[in-house]
Amino acid sequence: MTTHSTPIILDFEEGIDRKTLRRLRDRFIALNQQRWERARSALTYRQQAVLDVLPLVFHLNHPSLPGYLDRDCPYGLGHYKPSEPTLNAARRLARAFSLKDEGKRKPDLEALFLMGSPGTLGHSVASDLDVWLCHRSDLSDRDVQCLERKADKVAAWAASLGVELHVFVFSAADWRAGRQRAEVTGENCGSAQHYLLLDEFYRTSIHLGGCYPLWWLIPASEEENYDACARQLVDCRFIKGSEYIDFGAVPSVPREEFLGAGVWQLYKGMDAPWKSILKLLLTECYARDSEQPLLSRVFKAAVYDGETSADRLDPYVLLYQRLERWLLAMDAPQRLDLVRRSLYLKAGLPLSRTELGVDSWRAGLLQQLVDDWGWSPATLKDLDNRQQWRAEDVMTLRRTIVSELTHSYRLLSRLAREQGTCAAISSSDMNLLGRKLYAAFQRKAGKIEQINPGLAPSLGEENLAFHHQSEQGGAPEQDGWLLYRDLEDPSDAFWQPVIRRCGNLTELMVWCYCNGLLMRTTRLNVRAGTTTASVSELREMLDALSAFVAFPLAPAGREALSAGVKPLRNLLFVNVGVDPQAHLTDRGLHKLSARHDSLGFSGSRDNLVATIDQVTLNSWHEVSLQHYAAGDTLIQCLKNVLASVASAPAYLPEIQVHSHNRGHGAAIARRVQALFSDVVRQFFAGGIGPHPLRYVIEMDRRYFLLQFSGAEPGFVALDSPEALMEQLARPQERYLPVVFDRGAMLDDQPLRAVCQASEPANIQVFFRVVGSRAKLWVVDELGSVFAWDQDYSNRRYLLVPLLRFLDNLVERRQLRQLDSPAGIAGIHCYEVVPRDGRWKVERRFDEDTIMTLPGLEVQAVGVQEGDRHLRFDIFCGDQEFTVQEYGDQLIPAVAHYIRSLRQTGENYPVYLTDVHLPHDLDPQVYQQDIQTTQYLYYRSTLEASLNRHLMA
Repeated sequence: MTTHSTPIILDFEEGIDRKTLRRLRDRFIALNQQRWERARSALTYRQQAVLDVLPLVFHLNHPSLPGYLDRDCPYGLGHYKPSEPTLNAARRLARAFSLKDEGKRKPDLEALFLMGSPGTLGHSVASDLDVWLCHRSDLSDRDVQCLERKADKVAAWAASLGVELHVFVFSAADWRAGRQRAEVTGENCGSAQHYLLLDEFYRTSIHLGGCYPLWWLIPASEEENYDACARQLVDCRFIKGSEYIDFGAVPSVPREEFLGAGVWQLYKGMDAPWKSILKLLLTECYARDSEQPLLSRVFKAAVYDGETSADRLDPYVLLYQRLERWLLAMDAPQRLDLVRRSLYLKAGLPLSRTELGVDSWRAGLLQQLVDDWGWSPATLKDLDNRQQWRAEDVMTLRRTIVSELTHSYRLLSRLAREQGTCAAISSSDMNLLGRKLYAAFQRKAGKIEQINPGLAPSLGEENLAFHHQSEQGGAPEQDGWLLYRDLEDPSDAFWQPVIRRCGNLTELMVWCYCNGLLMRTTRLNVRAGTTTASVSELREMLDALSAFVAFPLAPAGREALSAGVKPLRNLLFVNVGVDPQAHLTDRGLHKLSARHDSLGFSGSRDNLVATIDQVTLNSWHEVSLQHYAAGDTLIQCLKNVLASVASAPAYLPEIQVHSHNRGHGAAIARRVQALFSDVVRQFFAGGIGPHPLRYVIEMDRRYFLLQFSGAEPGFVALDSPEALMEQLARPQERYLPVVFDRGAMLDDQPLRAVCQASEPANIQVFFRVVGSRAKLWVVDELGSVFAWDQDYSNRRYLLVPLLRFLDNLVERRQLRQLDSPAGIAGIHCYEVVPRDGRWKVERRFDEDTIMTLPGLEVQAVGVQEGDRHLRFDIFCGDQEFTVQEYGDQLIPAVAHYIRSLRQTGENYPVYLTDVHLPHDLDPQVYQQDIQTTQYLYYRSTLEASLNRHLMA
């Protein structure tokens, strides 16, 4: 067959004849027919129906044809007449189909094109079909939306036949004006590129029906004068303008477009690297070698010169030839080798085992290229056996690909900056693509690296062996894990290559699962060394991971990437390879106790949570792991989870907990699950927060107080109940109630009842009488809790001195805050009593509590003397005792004076009726409002000192 014809020369200055234009158009149509037949031959018999009837389903609005929407949907392809094979294909789909004469109705659609890889060397069984459906520019928005819905229905029908079809609906006028409706999605480049996409369209498109591209009739040499030539053809009636569609010229690619196009190809490269590498390098080539014509112009010039061979005009062959010349000139053999491998793998034809058949033209064309490259049979065999690639092979190749993608992106970005141009991409699309890149390639602490971005079909392993490093003959304290394959004899580990090394077993398991090495059918072997890991534990972990996140992990969608990153789910692995009671297990012992709380187990209150591995899936579909094995592991993990929730409290992440069913594993998992659920609910109830509160956790005979400072959580560790109460009494900047965890302070149920009854803006007095002793608690206006014990004789002597003291505080505050009396705290009194097996608080309004007591008014006035401790002047009625006069003997002097006033000689305690504190309790800070518990602290300290001397 002749593949070269007589060159066609169009000289717009000397004159053009219609016959030459028809011959030129027929040459493009003939080449178009070759490509269409090649595209069709790549489909199965059932799938061929999609290409056969695609123009017809849009040309007619027939209920029997796929995609029918409603009678008002736009239809009709201009200058399209269905062929007999097309009509027969329609009848095979719908026996009731018949073609009706539409008369001279004006068609709503101008043209239909297939573009991209179909009909080219780069088309493979995994390739999709991208279709441009061009409508009249005067269609209403409603009509366009109707057309888009129909396109979606046609795509769904194609999918039922196994064809991935994407139909892009727009008008040529909108295209020329740069008005694009679409945003960046998986198949739409949004605002990222215009001329680059048009360049690709002109050299790859297959005309399916309707108007022909006007671009065909403008010589490559006249691309800069495109508009003038086009007007001349139409205005001088060399052609009928209605028979052609005009997308405009591509004289060159503006530099503003390179950055957006580069980022877009990186976006695509995360899922289909081979095609994207070729396009990305072509974009870089265009940017750096602007003197050379675009490939669309090369293609058109070749057709004008008489070239009609679909092989020599194959878009991927032209692309490779351009890149080869450029990279050879740059002396970049490694990048050229990557281009060759990318083209070979994009074609998807294993030449080492391909027999000539339906795709014989593709195999022959690819074989010619391979022969020119001088590849050995071993190289072909390695590339053809992609399904047998192992993790090590993929990791090496991935580094090469990521390096190339990163290099190209940085270069394109630098070129854009150097030119002082703005990227032809919207800021929202730029942010979206940047986030997609970050999620896929950015390394950060704890992130599980995805090593197989479409490089190999599967990395699944039949056998995996997990060896603890202490098995390798080193010191017993050596930590870390090694991953091997196919180890029948553990001693072979010294000679076999290590697939991966990890600091802990969970990290190795998650890495294997997220990268597809570990499947349910994988046989496992464990050499635990100094740990307690076992095959059964690994199987349980695999089940937990499978329930946590499905493999393969789908890429994050546009909506997720458009928002800030936030955690979606957390999976906590507790005590992986660890026995928290190993000291007993080694001796064959097991604790039995009525106290089953895993954070305070048995009489010794053991904490059974030794290590935690936190696996997190975030909204950008990144998987990360954090290992907690030292210090207060549970509290550290809880703090970090709270910090991540605080960044997006409206979306509370799901929390799953797993612990191996050995020993108390199930109980540990339930307890940790309950703790995290309770804490998150308390701080972020209603999807807002963090709420102001202090959360108390008891664990291992210790106490942990969790609270937020702004959006940052922190905790204080306390070694005793006394230290906890001292912490709870400290002043706060705002009202912070105390919330106890379900397992905290179970030995002090009255305190739990007191804190549960706390309310803001009031001073609450709680008391409990036990024989001759009484316990008192005061919860002040900001939620601070002050508690003490004292002797008890009757309720009047227990409460009246305290209430009198508090009344004085409230009265003084009222005098200072006359402008806002509503903010003044009231004083409420409660008794803590057992009722029906529970502790409750009951309000008390006894007359005894409001009666006065006879006795001496004892007041203390604080004096701050620079950096020295706070000192007090004391007034007993009218008698004044000052620090300046009495110095260190002030307290004994006051006690002696009070004793001298008692005529009966009885010894009983004295109570301060008032305390005045300076606002500079801390010399470095001025405290505008001093809390009630601060007054109570100094009252208690002074009373204790006075009574020691008084009762001596």
